[in-house]
Parts: sequence; structure tokens; C-alpha cells
Amino acid sequence: MDQTIAKSRWYRLLPIAFITYSLAYLDRANFGFGAASGMATDLHITPAMSSLLGSLFFLGYFFFQVPGAIYAEKKSAKKLIFWSLILWGGLAMATGIISNITLLIVIRFMLGVVESAVMPSMLLFLSRWFTKAERSQANTFLILGNPATILWMSILSGYLIKAVGWRWMFIIEGLPAIIWAFFWWRLVDDNPKEATWLTEPEKEALDAELQKEQQGIKPVKNYAEAFKSRIVILLSLQYALWSIGVYGFVMWLPSILNAAPNMTIVKTGWLSSVPYVLAIIGMLSASYFSDKTLNRKAFVWPFLLIGAIAFYASYLVGVNQFWLSFVLLIIAGGAMYAPYGPFFAIIPDLLPRNVAGGAMALINSFGALGSFIGSYIVGYLNGTTGGFGASYIFMAGSLFLSAIITLIAVRKPAPVNEPTPQTFTA
Repeated sequence: MDQTIAKSRWYRLLPIAFITYSLAYLDRANFGFGAASGMATDLHITPAMSSLLGSLFFLGYFFFQVPGAIYAEKKSAKKLIFWSLILWGGLAMATGIISNITLLIVIRFMLGVVESAVMPSMLLFLSRWFTKAERSQANTFLILGNPATILWMSILSGYLIKAVGWRWMFIIEGLPAIIWAFFWWRLVDDNPKEATWLTEPEKEALDAELQKEQQGIKPVKNYAEAFKSRIVILLSLQYALWSIGVYGFVMWLPSILNAAPNMTIVKTGWLSSVPYVLAIIGMLSASYFSDKTLNRKAFVWPFLLIGAIAFYASYLVGVNQFWLSFVLLIIAGGAMYAPYGPFFAIIPDLLPRNVAGGAMALINSFGALGSFIGSYIVGYLNGTTGGFGASYIFMAGSLFLSAIITLIAVRKPAPVNEPTPQTFTA
């Protein structure tokens, strides 16, 4: 393929995708800091209600994922994400304004609804711009918005809460999404044919490459057929279990750390950021070698298994050895994030373009269901047991099962540059 195309796509599109997804993560993950810093006391929120509020986002995310992705696939990912940015920024700011728990319940659910189509729409968007041999790395630069944002958000949120309180934290951190919506609208195109910054030969070369890789994939006539396929069903279950571990960790790590002796909210912010440094390194490495070998499975299940072992080891160590337990949590966090790029490259590798977006949305929606279960049950276990050991075992078991299902679901990959029609059932 023309090297000019590859170079211009990387620096033109990926920073935009990264910033957009970063802002989505900023406005969903900062709730954990609000919950750990006096929000519950000010609004008279019980531990059970706090768990429900933390997880309601993912319930809204679950129900509206597929319809949003189908709209993006059939009409415009650009338009959908533009309005999503404005709406989720407004809802995030509203979190810092209201004092009524009922309204907070509605806001958390609606935040999930508004953000629901962003992930599959962005993955679909990138699949129109990057080839099979580039897709894992392109996905990783998108999803890096997750750990990278939590890293700096953890530090910033700690300082903002200390300086201006949890209400202004939500207001200040919600505003950038609204501003960025207009940059997004100006800077992106739905597909290469609409891009004025590509020449006609560049557009034709990219289109030819993308069409060529579709020739090795068995046709799938509609979404119903795709959703009933073995690979989509198993990966939906796998991602649900994986997400239990990830979002149990993301939502409740600040509270886990803040419960340690002599801990302040600023220290909690700094310590909460550390696992995401390892996550970024792991994600970049896994995606690079996944694209080099096109063996997606080999860069998914081992990391999930390491995460499961680290959670269980942290449970065995116990709270009396805080720093050793924290190091194990760092390993667990980094390992859980590393496989995202290779994982989301599996479906576009195996399913044709007409159904890949919907299939990714279905898988991601089950991930949201797992996130709902994970964030709610981890919070519930922490509150009812008065400690964190039970939630560590719960997250470890979920990740272990996710690793096993990955081994079962994804069969041996086709040789590089030799696609085969059997890949659909892989």
C-alpha cells in the first residue's frame, strides 16, 4: 500500500480518536472519586445506593449499544459522536449541580445511554480507515484513551476535589466534551471517499486494500445471522466476564486505596494512577506484536490469566501488607488492559464489513452488562463484608473464566496474507 496513505492516516485520525474516547472515559470514571470524597455524605447516599449509582451507567450503556452502532454503520458515525459529546458533557456537568438522588439516578443511566454507541462507532470508524495489519494498533490508540485518561484524571480529580470540592470537579471535567464536539465535527470524515486531505490515488489504494481483505471472509447476510454465530456468542460472554474485573477495579480502586491508614484524597489520586502506566505499556506492546503476527488470541488470554492470578494473590496477601497488595493490584490493572487492541481486531478480521459494526456493538454491550455487574457487586461486597477480599476473589474468578473462553472461542489464525473463507467460524 502507498506509504503516504498510512502516514497521513496515523497522525490525522488517531489523535482525534484518542481525545474523543478520553473525554468519554473522563466523564464516566470520575464518579469513583466523587463517591470516595464526600459525595455520598452530602447527598445522604447509602453504600447500597452508591453501588447502584456507580453501575447504572453500564445498564444504560447495555440497552442502547446495538441501535446506536447500527445507526453509525448505516448512516453517520460522525454525526452520532458529535451529539453524544455534547450530551454526555452536559450530563456530567449536571452531576455536579443536582442535590436530588432521583435525578442522579436518571443522570447516571442517561450518561450510559448517550455514551453507548461511542465505542462501537469509533471501532467501526477506524475499520474503514485502517487495514487488517494495522487494526490492532489503531484500536489500541483509541482505547489508550481509557487508561491514559484515568491516569491523569485520578491525579487531577484528587487536586480538584481538595481545591473546589466534588461538585466543581464534575462541572469542570464535563465542559471539555462539549467544546471538543465542534473540533470533532470539523476534523473528521465518515470514510476515506469524503476526505479532502487524501488524493484520489490514495483513496483508491486504500479502498482496494480494504476490499481485498474482505474477499477472504465468508459472507453474512444480516445482523441476525452474525449475532447467532459461535464466535460472536462466545466473545460476548468472554467480554462480559472480562469487564466484571476491569470495572470492578476502575470504579472501586479509589475507595480501596482511600481506606488505607494515613491516606488522603490527593495520595489516593496519585496511587490510583499507577496501574494505568503499566496498562499503557502493555497495550502498546500487545497491539504491536498482535499486528505483526496476526495471532490475536495469543495476546489476549495470557494477560487475562495474569490479571486473575494477581487479584487472587492480592487477596492472599491481605490488607495488612498494603504495599505488596498494591503492587499486585498494579499488575492486575495493567494485565487487564493490555489485550484490548488485539481483542477488538478479532471481529473485523472474521466478519464482513456489513455486519462487523453491529457484532462489535453486541459484544461491547455484553461488556457493559459485565461492567454493571462488576461495579455493583464489587461495591456491594465491599460494603457488606467490610473489606475487599471477597471482591478480589470475585474479580479473579471472572478474569480466569474469560481467559478460558478466549482459548475456546478463537481458533488457530489463518496464515498471514492467506485469508480463508473458514475464518468466519474461527
